[in-house]
Amino acid sequence: MSNKKVSIATATLVFFISFSTFSKPEMIIGEAEIEPGIKLIFEGGIKDEITPTNVYLNEIETDVHLEILANWSNEAPKGAPKGGHVAYLEVEAIIRNEKTGAYNSVKLTPHLNMSDNLHYAQNIKLPGNTDEKYTVRFIIKSPIPGTIGMHYDWRNEVSDVISSGGNFTFTNLNFEEVANSSRR
Repeated sequence: MSNKKVSIATATLVFFISFSTFSKPEMIIGEAEIEPGIKLIFEGGIKDEITPTNVYLNEIETDVHLEILANWSNEAPKGAPKGGHVAYLEVEAIIRNEKTGAYNSVKLTPHLNMSDNLHYAQNIKLPGNTDEKYTVRFIIKSPIPGTIGMHYDWRNEVSDVISSGGNFTFTNLNFEEVANSSRR
């Protein structure tokens, strides 16, 4: 797909997400696809109250709700529900302040909400001011061995949940608008 088509598709997606959340900003960081047919959408979401509150960063201490939507694409293996959530992935994000070099590393865990349904996310505190530029590196790996049983047919046809995993780096990100927004 050409860069122009990707830009138009991303702009269209941002437009619809913005209006579907009543004009509250959702930041589409990027999109990618990994084998075997998993579509990824990386987002900087508006901070939110996540329960259980003793496990997740409190909303008032949060700058951004970092998210990855991981869904089966049209290229998914036979039997995978097109558009369905891909469960049990190991997802990490490293957020680096481009000015100071300070960084945070967080594990994105399964979350559930009404707009995205199942996704991977985490409330995060940026390693610097909200008006500074950031680089975010997302690392996606296959499930930890033993967390998902794979039947013979899957192993024979696909061999793993993710054959290659992925590292995705996005630079020059400004989370200021999202960080200064509120869901309520």
